[in-house]
Amino acid sequence: MSRFFSQKYSALEPYTPGEQPRDMKYVKLNTNESPFPTSQKAVRAAAEAAERLRLYSDPECTLLTEKLCEVYGLARDEVVFTNGSDEILNFAFMAYCDAEHPAAFPNITYGFYPVFAAVNLLPYEELPLREDFTIDTEAYLGIHKTVFLANPNAPTGIALRPEEIARIAESNPDNVVVVDEAYVDFGAESCLPLTRKYENLLVAQTFSKSRSMAGARLGFGVGNPALIRDLNTIRYSTNPYNINSMTLAAGVGVLSDEEYTRKNCLAIRENRAFAAEELKKLGFTMTDSLANFLFARHPAVSGETIYRELKAKGVLVRHFTKPEICEYNRITVGTREQMQILLDKVKEVLEEHL
Repeated sequence: MSRFFSQKYSALEPYTPGEQPRDMKYVKLNTNESPFPTSQKAVRAAAEAAERLRLYSDPECTLLTEKLCEVYGLARDEVVFTNGSDEILNFAFMAYCDAEHPAAFPNITYGFYPVFAAVNLLPYEELPLREDFTIDTEAYLGIHKTVFLANPNAPTGIALRPEEIARIAESNPDNVVVVDEAYVDFGAESCLPLTRKYENLLVAQTFSKSRSMAGARLGFGVGNPALIRDLNTIRYSTNPYNINSMTLAAGVGVLSDEEYTRKNCLAIRENRAFAAEELKKLGFTMTDSLANFLFARHPAVSGETIYRELKAKGVLVRHFTKPEICEYNRITVGTREQMQILLDKVKEVLEEHL
């Protein structure tokens, strides 16, 4: 760090994104991207929007908001768009946490939560998962803190039922409960319908995973209109043009191609089941993931060894060093061909160690 860097950030540990190596061609199963191309409707719309890049983008995201409301049955004042769902999560930390309203989230979850808390100089508490990696709902009842829950959780892929989220919201009426549904389209049940029942419930989703738009950076939040006004206050105080014109257009395009999205999500679910069954035959155990990834360990070969040797063989998976999960690897579900390559390389690794 330079000598000019503020001491208030001296202990900040930034989020570590999934590696993006360029040294060879990899089967890339480490960052939970979609293996399927972006909808051609989205691509064409973005290309048309590129002709108007001399102009600022629409800060109200008018056409995109209208289309999302049409698809999801929402009202305009219940929606806010952000630069990826990471931005709305950061906005929520800024808007709803302070010394009197600390944040609370699981100790094993999306790694950005503690970073958002730290960069905003906010107090927070990390609550342990149960031994089976499920979230202990009881621990959040009446906690009187701003709750952040990834559902399905990451990197475990385990989902809470909406009824459990409702209990948490009901028991913390004076605090916001933020549900991060980045992976909800792969088999979990969304809490979106609950946002009209609970004024303190905010749901965040993303176009990155199920809609193949990770590179476009588009997310959105749904909640009570008062919550949305809060978040727009933060948005307009930081960057009112937070969604670029090409991304806005691509978002409208992909929402006009919902059948394509449903087809891709179904393929991921089928490939997830296939890969899970084949990994079990090889001795792996894994969580009951409802996300677009598997969270798997082998009883005889360490998680780090499997990660490193798969990488050497051209297959990237995500390894975490946290002691509680260091024996696991998170494996993005790709095409059937990619899953077969993974399985073939895993067999080679196991043969070399067993």
